[in-house]
Amino acid sequence: MNYSKLLCHRIPERSFFIKNHQFPVCARCTGFYTGLAVFLVYNFFFRINYTPELFVIAVILLIPTTIDGFTQLLGYRKSNNTLRFTTGFIGGIGLIIIMKMAVRMLYLIMGVYL
Repeated sequence: MNYSKLLCHRIPERSFFIKNHQFPVCARCTGFYTGLAVFLVYNFFFRINYTPELFVIAVILLIPTTIDGFTQLLGYRKSNNTLRFTTGFIGGIGLIIIMKMAVRMLYLIMGVYL
């Protein structure tokens, strides 16, 4: 079984290729993972204050990905790999912010302070 398909659909038309080798994930997922990684590197060097306002910004960052994905899924329009990557990148940043805030909340609930 190809386990990478559990992470992403890997449709060839929606994936990047280098020298005729398909990326292990589609363009949108490539953007998501790149956005996650870029934010984590940034967060390593710069302190970020996780506030309710930042949570709202993170949710807003997920909106372009949602619109792009659903309008494509419902057949309203065709997306392209550049747009998929860009919205995935923006969404990846929003997603990692939400994930980090959720982990911080769990630590606070358990009484562990970061």
